[in-house]
Order: sequence, then structure tokens, then C-alpha cells
Amino acid sequence: MKLLVEPDVAALNAFLTNVNVGDYVVSGQVESYSCKLAGTDKKLSRSLDAEVVTEIVSSCSPTNLSTSPVGPLTDQNSRKTLIYLILTLNHIYPDYDFSSLRAEHFTKEGTLSDVKTDIDTLLMESSKVWAARYGNEEPFLEVLWKTIDAAIEVFDCDVYSYKAVAEGDPFTDDGNLWSFNYFFYNKKLKRILYFTMHATSKTMLDLDSDDELDLDESNDQTGGTGYNSYDGSHRESFGNDDSMVFDEMDL
Repeated sequence: MKLLVEPDVAALNAFLTNVNVGDYVVSGQVESYSCKLAGTDKKLSRSLDAEVVTEIVSSCSPTNLSTSPVGPLTDQNSRKTLIYLILTLNHIYPDYDFSSLRAEHFTKEGTLSDVKTDIDTLLMESSKVWAARYGNEEPFLEVLWKTIDAAIEVFDCDVYSYKAVAEGDPFTDDGNLWSFNYFFYNKKLKRILYFTMHATSKTMLDLDSDDELDLDESNDQTGGTGYNSYDGSHRESFGNDDSMVFDEMDL
């Protein structure tokens, strides 16, 4: 998968990297990827596909075969979707390995409206920081959704979400108050956009800072970015049987 570098997304990320809303800090990012696979991604995708097929055959469960959040896993397109979700997480968090995730770890969201409401609600305090910093001429949530729509065409997307399922995920750290991980998958564009945000208690951040300071002092004894203005004037408005045969993946 290839990271798609887009100036408007980069400008948005400059704000999303670190937003101090008072009792906690909100941070996250928006990243867009092409679903064209090559090299290591292609090799891993084939390995994952083989593992999923083997697991389904071994389970002998018609339910697992016919339904999953990404569609029937006997279908190669459903398996492709699952693999794209896993590969996206691996790219975003290179220090973690999400290869053991399966379809049941993800949720297919019902409507874009519900997703938008969830995101808007959680980022309400962040929008106040934006207004204080840049003014209300272009409200934060309006800029956010214009940018996402320009990058992925949200009305043509299937939306999936992922929630941490085990310790070791980057979303289960102490002090994490809430988080979301949404994937906007546009099959027509062969592109996936990942949007994540999490809120961290300032108390925990202060404890982490004290620990780092103590470590620095011990070592001595022994020897986010931002921008000043936001120009979004060039944007357009964002409108409102027991025998199974498995397809081979061509990735």
C-alpha cells in the first residue's frame, strides 16, 4: 500500500497531532492509502489470505463462511477488504503487528451519519480550540469533513471501525480516555482512508513526563507541529452446503 501525500490532509494533521482541551489532550491523524499492493505487502497479503481460508475450512462453521463484518469470507473481495484493513494498521503503527486480527475484530458501520455524529461529538472540545486559534470563519468540523471527502469521497465508501481487543495495542495505554479508529474504504477509487483520534488524561501525561525527567537526571548522574493560519478557500462544499469453493486472491 502506498501512502498518498495530500497537502490538505497534511495541514489538518498539523492541528490533530496535539490538541490541548484542558483536562486531557486529543491527538490523532488522517492518512490515505492506495490499495495497490507490492513487495512486502503483497507477500503478507497472500500469507494472510491462506491463513484465513485455512481457518474457515478448519472451523466447518457455515456462519463463519457466510457472514462477517467484511462480507462472506469465501469471496475473495471480502478477504481483500479484511487484508486492506490489517495492512493499513500495520503501516500506521509499524512498531505493532496486527496480522493476527480477523474479520470479527472489525465492525462495519451502518450509516455515515452515525459515524459522523460519533466523531463530531468526541471532537467538540477540539473544535473550540480550533475556533480560538483560527477563528470561526471555517469551523473545524466543516474543514475536517471537507478534507476527508476530498480525499476519499465519503458517500461512496464502506466504513469500518476497529476497537482494541488486547493489551499491546496502541489504544490500550494507561490514561487513554477514549479513542476511535475508522476506515473509509472506497472500492471504486481503490483507496482507504484511516482516521484515528484518542484522548489522554493530562494526569497520566504528567506522570510520564516525571518518569522521563527522573530518567534524564539519572543518566546525567551516571555520565506536534502547528500552523498560523488555515486557508481552505479553494475547497468545494461537502454535500449532504458442506462443500465450499474458495476464490483465489489475485493481489
